[in-house]
Amino acid sequence: MTARVVTVAQQKGGAGKTTLLVQLATAVAALGRKVAIVDIDPQATLTGWMRIREHEARGTPELRFAMVGGWRLGVELDRLQREVELVLVDTPPHAESEAKGAIRRADLVLVPCQPSPADIWASRATFTLAAKESRPARLVWTRVPPRGRAVEEARAAVAREGWPVAAAELGNRQIYVTSFSRGLGVVEAEPKGVAAEEVRALARELEDALVRR
Repeated sequence: MTARVVTVAQQKGGAGKTTLLVQLATAVAALGRKVAIVDIDPQATLTGWMRIREHEARGTPELRFAMVGGWRLGVELDRLQREVELVLVDTPPHAESEAKGAIRRADLVLVPCQPSPADIWASRATFTLAAKESRPARLVWTRVPPRGRAVEEARAAVAREGWPVAAAELGNRQIYVTSFSRGLGVVEAEPKGVAAEEVRALARELEDALVRR
């Protein structure tokens, strides 16, 4: 069976694209699945994380890795889809051609969004692009504080847009930062923690969505 491709895309930088991708990749790999991660962002944050993982996070599940750009993306995705079960693609911010190509190839586009007006405004362009490419997209809340009026206002704003939203959310927790700096996902760094449960719930939701495709 050809592997599914999930593209993580967001016009705005700093929304948590790479963190979301890393958490999902490590959670799915922990279930024994073969996972590949692809970095097409010139900032190469995912590449840096992978280098740390290769040198310091020994004993963790293997992740296939590639950093590509331009026309080579399609060739690399074709190859990886024959070798693994899930491919996750980290894209650059803004509507660059690389991001468009990754969205075009996606079985599902995940749009990380912090509960702030700026992130919601930026998400609109990504959903528009996914719709133009006839690709399903789903918003994922990231860095969600425990409570507050701003969070409820953000939820209401997204509801008015009519965008599909993942039920599972990633809270504003320090473990996401500290595990990332060690080349780990939270399911590896703190497997019994609340953050790990959040990520596992999101991974289950992702797999369910891909099965229905």
